[in-house]
Amino acid sequence: MPDNLIPYLIGAIVILIVVLVVTSIKIVPQSKAFVIERLGAYAGTWQTGLHMKIPFIDRIVNVVSLKERVADFPPQPVITKDNVTMRIDTVVFYQITDPKLFTYGVENPVAAIENLSATTLRNIIGDMELDHTLTSRDTINAKIRSILDTATDPWGIKVNRVELKNIMPPQEIQDAMEKQMKAERERREAILRAEGEKASKILAAEGLKESQILAAEGEKQAAILRAEAVKEARIREAEGEAQALIAVREAEAEAIRRINDAAPGEAYLKLKSFEAFQKAADGKATKIIVPSEIQSLAGLVAAVKETAAE
Repeated sequence: MPDNLIPYLIGAIVILIVVLVVTSIKIVPQSKAFVIERLGAYAGTWQTGLHMKIPFIDRIVNVVSLKERVADFPPQPVITKDNVTMRIDTVVFYQITDPKLFTYGVENPVAAIENLSATTLRNIIGDMELDHTLTSRDTINAKIRSILDTATDPWGIKVNRVELKNIMPPQEIQDAMEKQMKAERERREAILRAEGEKASKILAAEGLKESQILAAEGEKQAAILRAEAVKEARIREAEGEAQALIAVREAEAEAIRRINDAAPGEAYLKLKSFEAFQKAADGKATKIIVPSEIQSLAGLVAAVKETAAE
């Protein structure tokens, strides 16, 4: 080899080494994992960070995403316990937990999960009747998830959630269900209407009763006020009569006091006795016994009249 080619050869070797080193440096991003084989055998799993592989010996056989994945499977025909055929499509949320098992455990993991979910769904629905199937989505989802999670453990897959996306019974069943729902709505509407009418009648009766009670209470209060007014009038009338009687008695007492103060003579007293006797007779007595004192007083009065006549 000519000496002038040696520098070029060394430069080429250096460049080759640099290229091999650069291409052997690998950076594993977040939420990724690299499955490495060395001479055809599993050598390890690279997690997030900087790694160096041996050129021509180590090989990256699989780049696995550790994010949760969603598999939307097409509708599958299933038969219920009461022999109704319907179609159900499922959605499976799963995540790879072991890149090694995921790489070497099953040939096509997504197809395996799809077939397994379809088989499991047929087994579960086959033990349930149509009405129970339509109202037990949560139960079906939980059963499928549990079975799939157990079955996919050897594949390094964890099934987080399973959802029944659509349940599509035959058209005649759908028509019957719509008629049933319509009848149920009409029944509820009739019940609500009847309850509304009942409530309105109850409210009207309560209002009438309340008005009658208020009217009766008004009449009662009016009667009480009238009775109190009559009572007050009678009390005032009695008080007036009592005051008048007291005034008369006081006037009589005052007159007697003044007569006593004036020291009246016997003739005056006899004259007053005669007036009192006259009032007692009041022109109704047919027989009157006149006391001797009054008789003498009558004679005195007659004498006085004769004297006045002369």
